[in-house]
Amino acid sequence: GGHTTEILRLLSCLSESYSPRHYIFADSDKMSEAKIRSFEQKRSETFSNSQFTLDRIPRSREVRQSWTSSVVTTLYSILYSLPLTYKLKPDLILCNGPGTCVPVCISALLLGLLGIKRTTIVYVESICRVETLSLSGKILYYFSDYFIVQWPDLKEKYPKSVYLGRIV
Repeated sequence: GGHTTEILRLLSCLSESYSPRHYIFADSDKMSEAKIRSFEQKRSETFSNSQFTLDRIPRSREVRQSWTSSVVTTLYSILYSLPLTYKLKPDLILCNGPGTCVPVCISALLLGLLGIKRTTIVYVESICRVETLSLSGKILYYFSDYFIVQWPDLKEKYPKSVYLGRIV
């Protein structure tokens, strides 16, 4: 839905040197795959050597899921993400807020702590987050290398963040 649209807007500004791109989304997400494939098809018209993969992981938290059960499902999603992150060994993770990004980022952090692969994590808080951070943002604020907000009020509340204006 909205997170996919936002991330694709960000990706449309990136050069062809950001390749291959690996998209990871929740296994229950029915819309993102079609949006990504359409985006990549259009991108291939400009960049003929465009490479990408699609991977699904278990959703870490459903809307309105209890906090207690979300701990269990998030841990399961992290365990599922670890082999995928190990296989991909990304240089950069660019994410923008869906709960799915938390297990992927934690997996990448674990690989870095184990000395396997250091990944740069760039988190872009959703444009709709004007006064408070999303739950993903509240978690990844402490672990991301770059934390980008799109509203000046959030920059004031979260000094580690980078305010670049509206970028999506």
